[in-house]
Amino acid sequence: MTVRLNTYLNFRDDARPAMELYQSVFGGELAISTFGEYGMSEDPAEAGKVMHAQLETPDGFVLMGADTPSSMGYDKPAGFAVSLSGDDEPRLRTWWEALSGGGAVTLPLERAPWGDLFGMCTDRFGTSWMVSISPAQSGAGAGAGAGAGLSRSRPAPGRD
Repeated sequence: MTVRLNTYLNFRDDARPAMELYQSVFGGELAISTFGEYGMSEDPAEAGKVMHAQLETPDGFVLMGADTPSSMGYDKPAGFAVSLSGDDEPRLRTWWEALSGGGAVTLPLERAPWGDLFGMCTDRFGTSWMVSISPAQSGAGAGAGAGAGLSRSRPAPGRD
């Protein structure tokens, strides 16, 4: 049996170009279904809107998204960010540039007090991203990932 935690992004009329951007950044297979394909459109003008999109990347990332029909309320995303981390600096910098381009940089990608390069941005579709690049490690503990020093120095909430 398998269980997954996936990011599902909601948009107002931008799901297709947003998901296509993410595919251009991360690669992989993008499947898109529209409301019209499944007869789920109350408004014929929205038949081409994205009912469900799923991007599966070569790195194993899964991003899902959809347009919110005009008959439903929509609030712009707030209070969360999609986090990318690791020690592959060239690749993470490339992703940072692609995601922040045309959007807004909240915190430039710079050296943080804990030693990682860290930055925050909102892409041109309103999705918030955090990028953390840890120094490359060798030997035991390699690949612990961004923020590893933080998790070692402080137990997770509810843990002793």
